[in-house]
This record gives sequence, C-alpha cells and structure tokens, in this order.
Amino acid sequence: MKEGQNIWPAGIKRTRQRESVLSVLENTDKPLSAADICSRMEKSGDAAWMSTVYRILELFVKKDVVIKTNVMNHEMAVYELNRFQHKHYAVCLNCRKIIAMDNCPMERFIPKLEDEDFQVMGHNLEVLGLCSDCKTT
Repeated sequence: MKEGQNIWPAGIKRTRQRESVLSVLENTDKPLSAADICSRMEKSGDAAWMSTVYRILELFVKKDVVIKTNVMNHEMAVYELNRFQHKHYAVCLNCRKIIAMDNCPMERFIPKLEDEDFQVMGHNLEVLGLCSDCKTT
C-alpha cells in the first residue's frame, strides 16, 4: 500500500494480496486489465493466481473501491481505483492502449427523447481510433 495510506476500505478483510492489488491501482493513473495488475504484482514480488486477482477486483467493485469498465464491445475489462471523478477514455483499435480524455463531450449534450420526463442518470462513452504509435505504422 502507498506510504502514508492508513485508510483501508470498510467491510473488506485486509489480506496481503488485497493490499497488493490496491497498491497497484493506487500507483497508476490509467485503467489496467486483471492481467496487467497480476503482472505488476509479480514484478513487485507479490505473486497471485489470476482467479484470485479477479475475485479481489470483483469484491472491490462491489464495495465501490474500484471501477470496472468494459471496453471494445465488452472484449476486455479494465479496472481503476475509484477516485470519484467522471472520466472517459479513447481506446486504440490496434494495440488496445487506453488514453484518458481531458473532458466529457456529453457535458452539454441534451438528448431528444420521446419520453420528455426521462431523467438521465449517467452515460457511457467509448472513443475508438488509432494511437500515435499505431497510426505511424
């Protein structure tokens, strides 16, 4: 866990592997796949089975500690620490790199719906394209 981090999520038993997953997510600024998280854990000396990492991530999602985002038409799921900020990402169709967007293009969007009393509670937005590395190849 990050140095100085004393707060453990309420209602979650503290284990070494859970601490390791949380530490990986705390120390990155982009969403990661479960395989990426597992790989980073191994590099830091905390090996874990993929099934264990998935169970930990699903628990963290259930407890609202982590956000799970399905991208590429649900082809892959990525996870990030819930920092309670509204975010969207662009995904490279070639290498699957995920790039954070600095704004929400939906902020000023007013949908025209048949049901005039429909209350919008949220939205999902996925932008697909080629990153600068893949665009030049």
